[in-house]
Amino acid sequence: MSPDERPRVLIVDDEKFIRDILADFLGMEGYVVRTAEDGTAALHELSQARYDLIISDLKMPRMGGIELLEQVGQRAPSALTVIMTGFGTVETAIDAMKRGAYDYILKPFKVEEVIHVVQRGLEKQRLTAENLRMKEALSLYKVSEAIQASLSLDEVIATLRATAFEELGADSVAVWLDDGEGSFFERERKHDGAGKPGTADPAAFLAHFKSEEILLEHGTRGNRLFAEIPEPALVSLLAVPLRTKTKIIGFVMASSSTPSKRFDEGQRKLLSIVASRAAAAVENARLYEDLRATFQQTIQGLAKAIDKMDRYTSGHSDRVATYAMYLAVRLGLPPDVVEIVRQSALMHDIGKIGCVLNLNKPGKLSQDEYEMFKKHPSYGHDILEPIKFLHPLIPGVHLHHERWDGRGYPMGLKGENVPLIARIISVADTYDAMTSDRAYRRALPHEVAVAEVERCSGSQFDPEIAHSFASGIDEYRDEQRSLGKKIPE
Repeated sequence: MSPDERPRVLIVDDEKFIRDILADFLGMEGYVVRTAEDGTAALHELSQARYDLIISDLKMPRMGGIELLEQVGQRAPSALTVIMTGFGTVETAIDAMKRGAYDYILKPFKVEEVIHVVQRGLEKQRLTAENLRMKEALSLYKVSEAIQASLSLDEVIATLRATAFEELGADSVAVWLDDGEGSFFERERKHDGAGKPGTADPAAFLAHFKSEEILLEHGTRGNRLFAEIPEPALVSLLAVPLRTKTKIIGFVMASSSTPSKRFDEGQRKLLSIVASRAAAAVENARLYEDLRATFQQTIQGLAKAIDKMDRYTSGHSDRVATYAMYLAVRLGLPPDVVEIVRQSALMHDIGKIGCVLNLNKPGKLSQDEYEMFKKHPSYGHDILEPIKFLHPLIPGVHLHHERWDGRGYPMGLKGENVPLIARIISVADTYDAMTSDRAYRRALPHEVAVAEVERCSGSQFDPEIAHSFASGIDEYRDEQRSLGKKIPE
């Protein structure tokens, strides 16, 4: 066992002879022993390093054992305190135990008795720490499950950082990720305390992880891993790689500059468990983000293809998506549903690709042409149906020409049997059609179009949606103008 791992004992007594005797014998038992001449000197020692057990005389100048006991409870709550006293002050020693002391030793003492008290106390402390580690393990396991279930990269990283910070009691936590081009960058950091957390040298950490799975170091040896040295000096450093089956995609690093706080083997194992889950979750979240980006590009590309078919309806899909999104937010729909509304509105006319007719002709369509045109919602359904990840958009695409009174197409659905997404797109689509130039007529003024939406409330449109649109559209248009957007007059 290295000196850093051995139990540490602090002897506090104003008699040098007693301090030296106990230090010699406990040192021979394998403990790291330091001494202090009174309570004030002991507090200085506690501020410099951690201690597992303190043996303190009861009566000392400047600060006695009882006052020191109270200070230990605040400054080193995990340390055990044993009080030494003479026969005449046993009652005071018992009172000290009521105040939190672990045990007491009567003077004059036998060294063997002291060693036995120390061994018993440290064993109790070990069992307490093991029980705490088990509770922490359960907590971190639950956290790791939450990490694995998330597909949001931001959520995964934030949970990993918060867990390392709170469960380990670290002063600083940083999460580094690869940028996909061979370099690493600091993705997230939390620092609590005075000084500077320092800046890691990712190359140094990665070089370590090539030969060893985890890094746990105490003292300033960890400085070699930093491009900018932490201030105050490092007391303990724990770092774990985020490793997938094929490579290291990052690492999480926790550091302590508090003398009484050093990471232990149990915390090393716990962080390793969480990091292994986090690595898989980061990879899944990145794949999901790539899929979403592809999804968005696919929708945008198809929307552009629709608008290219007709110079009079250029930009129509984007505008309908904008109005539909405004309506969905105004109706209080959750963000994920608002996004589906937006995407569905972008795609609402995709079925026109299957309509073999001239949409640019002046004048109204003939009856045969109109019957062909009415097939575009069904064509849209058929185009999207084989593409599984576009299925959530189908109700808005297929049914945006249904009416509240049941006289719409293609299925003649009525009232709330028409999906909400389709009812929203219906209002947005009609408003934009009225306020845009077409081959057979010029655009209607905004006020006329809004009045028409209100007039058709309860017949063509869902009354609640029509009212919500009409009552807020002027304010929305003002907001868009303030953002520099071009708005139909």
